[in-house]
Amino acid sequence: MQDFNEALEVIKRSAEEILVEKELVSLLKKGTPLRIKAGFDPTAPDIHLGHTVLLNKLKQFQQLGHHILFLIGDFTGMIGDPTGRNVARKPLTREEVMENAKTYQKQVFKILDPDKTEILFNSSWIDKLGAKGIIELSAQYTVARMLEREDFKNRYQAEQPIAIHEFLYPLIQGYDSVAIRADIELGGTDQKFNLLMGRELQKHAGQKPQVVMTFPLLEGLDGVQKMSKSLGNYIGINESASEIFGKIMSVSDELMWRYYNVLSFLSIAEINKLKQSVAQGINPRDIKIKLAEEIVARFHGLEAAKKAHEAFIAQFQKHLIPENIPDISLATEGENLPVARLLKDAGLVASTSEGVRLIEQGAVRINNERLEDKARLVSVDDKAQLYQVGKRKFAYIKLQKKI
Repeated sequence: MQDFNEALEVIKRSAEEILVEKELVSLLKKGTPLRIKAGFDPTAPDIHLGHTVLLNKLKQFQQLGHHILFLIGDFTGMIGDPTGRNVARKPLTREEVMENAKTYQKQVFKILDPDKTEILFNSSWIDKLGAKGIIELSAQYTVARMLEREDFKNRYQAEQPIAIHEFLYPLIQGYDSVAIRADIELGGTDQKFNLLMGRELQKHAGQKPQVVMTFPLLEGLDGVQKMSKSLGNYIGINESASEIFGKIMSVSDELMWRYYNVLSFLSIAEINKLKQSVAQGINPRDIKIKLAEEIVARFHGLEAAKKAHEAFIAQFQKHLIPENIPDISLATEGENLPVARLLKDAGLVASTSEGVRLIEQGAVRINNERLEDKARLVSVDDKAQLYQVGKRKFAYIKLQKKI
């Protein structure tokens, strides 16, 4: 019984919600391999650490002997997931989706065992439904129920358009669970409505409804927005060892613990010991290095992790300046600009407010000296100066008066 309880704790770790937990326990107690589903729309070619929150959980299920169904939403990708959006999402072409899907298949096996993973494409059963099947599927859910979904409800109340095809997305995601007879489906917290749709459609089809497990959305490097390639705050698993290492070292000390909880394979007890060591005076940077080494080793091996660590120490802790720093000239009418605005205009930060925040945190340097004054102004008379934001962004910036 102890082994079962340990396995249950591994499965439940970092889950936001389990619907329904007693059903999960019942399924696991049967002791037979379960069909574990997670779907990914190939809307971009790179898998990032945000995706690996689910992939790591699939790996844990796999290590416990369960059957993994890695579903590539090549059909749903062409619809465009409306989740969390206040406007309709631009659908992708089949060519774009399939090109991205090829890279997904290569990248996912950096985490999952290819011999124990079934790769599925939902077009293989959705294409067969045809118009008649889609209409019959649509008849199983009402518009009123669709409008219970938060993003649809908000758009409807704001009198923003909702296209009919957007209602098809959760229906088809739910039907995927019917087609592959999923026992458990994993997804982000933003996918809860779609995951529960799978339960409803399975009941309608006479199947035992799947257990739904939702997991938190991982914040990106900015610590605010969810990790996303479009926002530029992501860490791709295909990036170089030094790039992954450096990006992890750039996250805040607070965000580091969030990453440990959802990305690390260390036990909760081991993570708590690390927290205690920081409370007792250990530099959080040293704990962050352990996390960076673990993540790099996962995708590039132990030797690459060691070299990335050494390169990081050489470049950043000894304040060595990287090669090929860009020279940026910014046009102005002649007025002085606050440094925070300058950093935003040069593309080193996303917004002036972010620039101010980073200055307050001591993360901005000019000519290798930490900037203390967030109100400091830059003049067209100033020479080009070396600006550094965080540990990884550098630029020589000069203001030029417009002619």
